[in-house]
Amino acid sequence: MNPVIYITVLLYFMSTLAYLGYLFLQKNMIHKWGYYFLWAGFLCHFFLIAGEAVKLRSLPVYNLHQTLSMAAWIITGVFLGLYLKFGLKILGIFTAPFVTFIMIMSSRFPDSPARVHQAFKSFWIIVHIMIIFAGEAAFAMACGIGILYLVQEHAIKNKKRGFFYKRLPSLEFLDTMGYTCIISGFTMLTIGLIGGFLYAKTVWGRFWSWDPKEVWSGIMWLFYAALLHERLAVGWRGKKSAIMSIVGFLVLIFTFIGVNFLLKGHHGDFTRW
Repeated sequence: MNPVIYITVLLYFMSTLAYLGYLFLQKNMIHKWGYYFLWAGFLCHFFLIAGEAVKLRSLPVYNLHQTLSMAAWIITGVFLGLYLKFGLKILGIFTAPFVTFIMIMSSRFPDSPARVHQAFKSFWIIVHIMIIFAGEAAFAMACGIGILYLVQEHAIKNKKRGFFYKRLPSLEFLDTMGYTCIISGFTMLTIGLIGGFLYAKTVWGRFWSWDPKEVWSGIMWLFYAALLHERLAVGWRGKKSAIMSIVGFLVLIFTFIGVNFLLKGHHGDFTRW
């Protein structure tokens, strides 16, 4: 196992501890440490992925170890981008522990060398994968914001303006941020799927092959399309939107991991080439 992965996990874990400290103590200095540790983990993680990419001469997403690692890195990057643009500090309480958990899970799977088919070294397939991952990372952020929304809504509804009420943003701000993440994720997912269909035509000779990953990706797209439609047409906001963003992320997790374990298809095993 590459020792850099342990350094990366340690940095993410230190960020988790700092963000938890910030949640309880509300000291800006503690938040800065959490933020700096997360940036350090993100940069260290980049070198880890870059090293694997150089060895493979391709994007390292050909086994569960590599795929989870890539997902954690992109989720971290999306959070850092959101923080720089919107300053949503408290979302680090969700992101840092989540990416730490993903990286621990990644380290538990074997990093066996993958035999990569030449077709999957294409620049376009790399773009397709990165866009899909970025979209899914945005959905992960929407899930985290949805959880924060429900916690804050519960505090307000029960008129208990205690621990979380003082530490979480307003419901309106959380709802707006969740919507921003969902529409961003949906846009990237749509672009990624279209690119994937076009590339599939060149590799397998058809746009759609009823591969389980394709089917569940389509289900996930329909789910978020319905969520956006209901928000725009019916006015789904607040609690309903928060709950559906969490449910949608559960569908995403099954599409991302469950399909590979339970169902077989050409997306689930690139090494068979």
